[in-house]
Amino acid sequence: MNSQNLSTVPHLITANSHPIEEIERHILARQDEIELWFRQQFNRSPAPFYASVDLRNAGFKLAPVDTNLFPAGFNNLNPASKPLCIQAIQITLERFCPEARGIMIVPENHTRNLFYLENVATIQEYISLAGYRCALGTLREDITTPTDITLPSGRAITLYPIVRNGDQISIGDFIPCAIVLNNDLSGGRPKILEKISQTLIPPLDLGWTNRFKSDHFQIYDDVANSFAELIKIDPWLINPLFTNCGAIDFMKREGEDCLAKNTESLLKRIQLKYDEYGITDKPYVVIKADQGTYGMGIMVVSSAEELRKLNRKQRTSMSTIKEGGDTSEVILQEGVPTRETWGENRLTAEPVVYMIDHYVVGGFYRMHSKKSATDNLNSPGMSFQPLAFAEACNTPDPELDEDASPNRFYAYGVIGRLALLAAAREIEESKAE
Repeated sequence: MNSQNLSTVPHLITANSHPIEEIERHILARQDEIELWFRQQFNRSPAPFYASVDLRNAGFKLAPVDTNLFPAGFNNLNPASKPLCIQAIQITLERFCPEARGIMIVPENHTRNLFYLENVATIQEYISLAGYRCALGTLREDITTPTDITLPSGRAITLYPIVRNGDQISIGDFIPCAIVLNNDLSGGRPKILEKISQTLIPPLDLGWTNRFKSDHFQIYDDVANSFAELIKIDPWLINPLFTNCGAIDFMKREGEDCLAKNTESLLKRIQLKYDEYGITDKPYVVIKADQGTYGMGIMVVSSAEELRKLNRKQRTSMSTIKEGGDTSEVILQEGVPTRETWGENRLTAEPVVYMIDHYVVGGFYRMHSKKSATDNLNSPGMSFQPLAFAEACNTPDPELDEDASPNRFYAYGVIGRLALLAAAREIEESKAE
């Protein structure tokens, strides 16, 4: 983590800022209605244990572009958010498993990524401070004995091999009441976790083996429409347009025509909205693997012709996602440029909001020195800076100017919770199937 002064806030550079100011003004003016609406919505559709949402602030719109139900990055939050995290964990675990005394965290398998393991260590620390015995159980078959790993921060964690007896899993003599997954299951559903009697948070059905981004954004579309009606704005201002294609094979160039036609159609839809608002930016589309995370299987295009000219390196990049999986379906999403920069060098930045249950507990800026406003920032070379105010995403400050940073961050928290609500409805639908 760099040592930037936490009182510093990102600089928003855009001449075309009127619509985003209008969104913020509507949100601030209707805070009471918004918070009541959220309480009602989450009462009907309980939130997942935790989530993170990547946002883009284009100056003319503010929208989520990705929702992660197995968030990695708690170590990048402002240290001042620690009490919020611990309190939210206490409340949430009481809801999920009232009798729980012990919790097992199941992390990703990549043990060489020490920065990811800092995230795991932070989650373990917070759960322990919330009053639970907490240990780490690994799915790696090559770890057969307790394995200690020292992290860059000086902290140490221990990974234990998981053992299954009947319908319960354990590590050593520790039988947890609940299991918290911090593994997005890109590599498939582990048999050892199937049909266990212990509470599994989140459920296996929410892993990338089963989940599709296009399903999430279809649900988000309904959420955004309802919220926009509540605060009287155009839902497009908080919602990226999208579509998806059927089967695609980038290496064999199968499904290419469908992809090109859908890209062209989506670009036209974006241009119509740009014309409506007098936006002079050139529309672009972000094409992503419909399943998977870690910024893999993503490309940016501003014309259908670019797709027909992909070279072998680009096709190979789009064909492979996390855990060596193949990209067989994609989502085409309206590109939302980020107009935020950080520091003297004006690093391109985007906010990421973190939530435990339906509580916003903090966030950070993902930054990249070699990426532009239209690029994917979730790529090698990125860095992080905590949000400047621990309380910023929870309540606005009516005594400050409308465009003051705490109020802007409150707006980020509102949009993050809209994506969280969509995820909550996803969970409901997966249980109903």
